[in-house]
Amino acid sequence: MNQNHLRSAFGTPPQAALDAVQARFALRVTAKLTERSADLGPDLTERLRFAREKALERARAVRTAETASPVGVSRNGAAVLGQWGSGWWLKAASVLPVFALAAGLFLIQRWQDNTQISTAAEVDAALLADDLPPRAYSDAGFAEFLKTPGE
Repeated sequence: MNQNHLRSAFGTPPQAALDAVQARFALRVTAKLTERSADLGPDLTERLRFAREKALERARAVRTAETASPVGVSRNGAAVLGQWGSGWWLKAASVLPVFALAAGLFLIQRWQDNTQISTAAEVDAALLADDLPPRAYSDAGFAEFLKTPGE
Protein backbone atom coordinates (compact mmCIF):
# COMPACT_ATOMS: atom_id res chain seq x y z
CA MET A 1 0.00 0.00 0.00
CA ASN A 2 1.31 3.41 -0.86
CA GLN A 3 1.06 6.47 1.39
CA ASN A 4 -1.72 8.15 -0.62
CA HIS A 5 -3.84 5.03 -0.31
CA LEU A 6 -3.35 5.02 3.46
CA ARG A 7 -4.32 8.68 3.72
CA SER A 8 -7.49 8.14 1.74
CA ALA A 9 -8.36 5.05 3.78
CA PHE A 10 -7.74 6.55 7.21
CA GLY A 11 -8.24 10.25 6.46
CA THR A 12 -5.69 13.00 6.85
CA PRO A 13 -3.99 13.29 10.23
CA PRO A 14 -5.13 16.16 12.45
CA GLN A 15 -3.10 19.37 12.52
CA ALA A 16 -1.97 18.76 16.11
CA ALA A 17 -0.36 15.45 15.10
CA LEU A 18 1.46 17.10 12.22
CA ASP A 19 2.70 19.88 14.50
CA ALA A 20 3.97 17.31 17.01
CA VAL A 21 5.89 15.42 14.30
CA GLN A 22 7.44 18.65 13.05
CA ALA A 23 8.44 19.68 16.58
CA ARG A 24 10.10 16.29 17.23
CA PHE A 25 12.00 16.51 13.96
CA ALA A 26 13.17 20.04 14.76
CA LEU A 27 14.37 18.94 18.20
CA ARG A 28 16.36 16.04 16.71
CA VAL A 29 17.98 18.27 14.09
CA THR A 30 18.93 20.93 16.64
CA ALA A 31 20.36 18.29 18.99
CA LYS A 32 22.56 16.87 16.21
CA LEU A 33 23.70 20.33 15.18
CA THR A 34 24.52 21.22 18.76
CA GLU A 35 26.62 18.05 19.14
CA ARG A 36 28.65 18.86 16.04
CA SER A 37 29.05 22.59 16.76
CA ALA A 38 31.90 21.97 19.23
CA ASP A 39 34.06 20.55 16.39
CA LEU A 40 33.73 23.68 14.22
CA GLY A 41 36.28 26.45 13.93
CA PRO A 42 35.63 30.04 15.08
CA ASP A 43 35.18 31.45 11.57
CA LEU A 44 32.58 28.84 10.65
CA THR A 45 30.83 29.32 13.99
CA GLU A 46 30.57 33.08 13.33
CA ARG A 47 29.18 32.52 9.83
CA LEU A 48 26.57 30.10 11.20
CA ARG A 49 25.60 32.58 13.95
CA PHE A 50 25.15 35.31 11.34
CA ALA A 51 23.05 33.01 9.11
CA ARG A 52 20.92 32.00 12.12
CA GLU A 53 20.25 35.67 12.98
CA LYS A 54 19.27 36.39 9.37
CA ALA A 55 16.91 33.40 9.34
CA LEU A 56 15.28 34.52 12.59
CA GLU A 57 14.92 38.05 11.22
CA ARG A 58 13.18 36.73 8.09
CA ALA A 59 10.88 34.54 10.19
CA ARG A 60 9.90 37.57 12.31
CA ALA A 61 9.22 39.60 9.17
CA VAL A 62 6.98 36.84 7.80
CA ARG A 63 5.07 36.61 11.09
CA THR A 64 4.50 40.38 11.25
CA ALA A 65 3.37 40.39 7.61
CA GLU A 66 0.90 37.61 8.37
CA THR A 67 -0.53 39.51 11.35
CA ALA A 68 -0.67 42.78 9.39
CA SER A 69 -3.04 41.35 6.80
CA PRO A 70 -5.09 38.66 8.52
CA VAL A 71 -7.53 36.42 6.75
CA GLY A 72 -10.88 36.50 8.47
CA VAL A 73 -14.32 35.10 7.92
CA SER A 74 -17.41 37.27 7.70
CA ARG A 75 -20.79 36.42 9.23
CA ASN A 76 -22.02 34.67 6.10
CA GLY A 77 -18.87 32.55 5.79
CA ALA A 78 -17.08 34.51 3.06
CA ALA A 79 -13.33 35.04 3.35
CA VAL A 80 -12.25 38.54 4.25
CA LEU A 81 -8.72 39.41 3.18
CA GLY A 82 -6.60 42.21 4.59
CA GLN A 83 -8.20 45.56 5.22
CA TRP A 84 -11.32 44.79 3.19
CA GLY A 85 -12.75 43.16 6.29
CA SER A 86 -13.25 46.36 8.24
CA GLY A 87 -13.50 50.09 7.88
CA TRP A 88 -15.20 52.27 5.36
CA TRP A 89 -14.46 49.99 2.38
CA LEU A 90 -16.85 47.38 3.68
CA LYS A 91 -19.51 50.01 4.40
CA ALA A 92 -19.13 51.53 0.93
CA ALA A 93 -19.29 48.11 -0.69
CA SER A 94 -22.48 47.27 1.18
CA VAL A 95 -24.18 50.62 0.37
CA LEU A 96 -23.25 50.59 -3.31
CA PRO A 97 -25.92 48.02 -4.35
CA VAL A 98 -28.61 50.12 -2.64
CA PHE A 99 -27.58 53.16 -4.69
CA ALA A 100 -27.53 51.07 -7.86
CA LEU A 101 -31.02 49.77 -7.11
CA ALA A 102 -32.36 53.28 -6.42
CA ALA A 103 -30.82 54.61 -9.64
CA GLY A 104 -32.29 51.70 -11.61
CA LEU A 105 -35.77 52.28 -10.20
CA PHE A 106 -35.49 56.01 -10.94
CA LEU A 107 -34.49 55.32 -14.56
CA ILE A 108 -37.31 52.80 -15.01
CA GLN A 109 -39.84 55.33 -13.69
CA ARG A 110 -38.54 58.03 -16.09
CA TRP A 111 -38.71 55.60 -19.02
CA GLN A 112 -42.26 54.63 -18.12
CA ASP A 113 -43.31 58.30 -17.78
CA ASN A 114 -41.80 59.10 -21.19
CA THR A 115 -43.62 56.12 -22.72
CA GLN A 116 -46.97 57.30 -21.30
CA ILE A 117 -46.35 60.87 -22.50
CA SER A 118 -45.47 59.73 -26.02
CA THR A 119 -48.56 57.49 -26.15
CA ALA A 120 -50.79 60.36 -25.02
CA ALA A 121 -49.15 62.64 -27.59
CA GLU A 122 -49.84 60.12 -30.36
CA VAL A 123 -53.53 59.93 -29.34
CA ASP A 124 -53.80 63.73 -29.18
CA ALA A 125 -52.14 64.10 -32.57
CA ALA A 126 -54.50 61.53 -34.09
CA LEU A 127 -57.55 63.29 -32.61
CA LEU A 128 -56.44 66.73 -33.75
CA ALA A 129 -55.62 65.51 -37.25
CA ASP A 130 -59.03 63.83 -37.62
CA ASP A 131 -62.05 65.51 -39.22
CA LEU A 132 -64.31 65.42 -36.15
CA PRO A 133 -66.50 68.33 -35.20
CA PRO A 134 -65.71 69.93 -31.79
CA ARG A 135 -69.05 68.72 -30.36
CA ALA A 136 -67.89 65.10 -30.74
CA TYR A 137 -65.31 65.60 -28.00
CA SER A 138 -68.02 66.48 -25.46
CA ASP A 139 -70.17 63.45 -26.34
CA ALA A 140 -70.31 60.80 -23.54
CA GLY A 141 -70.04 57.92 -26.02
CA PHE A 142 -66.88 59.36 -27.54
CA ALA A 143 -64.89 58.63 -24.34
CA GLU A 144 -66.12 55.02 -24.47
CA PHE A 145 -65.16 54.86 -28.14
CA LEU A 146 -61.61 55.93 -27.27
CA LYS A 147 -61.33 53.29 -24.54
CA THR A 148 -62.24 50.40 -26.86
CA PRO A 149 -59.30 48.87 -28.72
CA GLY A 150 -59.09 49.72 -32.41
CA GLU A 151 -59.99 47.05 -34.94
